[in-house]
Amino acid sequence: LFDARAAGDLQAMLYAGREAGVDILLTSAYRTYDYQDGLFQNKVQRVMAEQGISQEQAEPIAATVVARPGTSEHCLGLAVDIICSDYTVLDEGFAQTEAAQWLYEHCAEYGFIERYPEGKEGVTGVTYEPWHFRYVGTTAAEYIMERGLCLEEFLELYE
Repeated sequence: LFDARAAGDLQAMLYAGREAGVDILLTSAYRTYDYQDGLFQNKVQRVMAEQGISQEQAEPIAATVVARPGTSEHCLGLAVDIICSDYTVLDEGFAQTEAAQWLYEHCAEYGFIERYPEGKEGVTGVTYEPWHFRYVGTTAAEYIMERGLCLEEFLELYE
């Protein structure tokens, strides 16, 4: 599932990538609140176990990696996680794939941005996620990607 206003652009981007010979696969799009809650609680439990800390201490750490329920862009139907068949792990290594390089070069043409770029963790509050793309429309996407901004920096221009 994906927001109807953006679904055609997502489909066009995936098709264009495949036409260019790039292996692009969606691994996650729309998520329900309950599904996101399960992902977040799972991450909290793993942080607690790994670091030997309380739930209260683990939640802010987990939130830098997995969005709290009710705050995930996936719940809006405007975000997608993209992988390729030869690199199926959601980690920084995806950035080195042909699929990632094609997406960074072309995503704005279809209204998408790399949502959590490297070096912007202090601004977004989220770890670098080279696989996570957000629909913002072509005008905003081209402006953001050409200038190396993250969405928060772009939105600050209009405050």
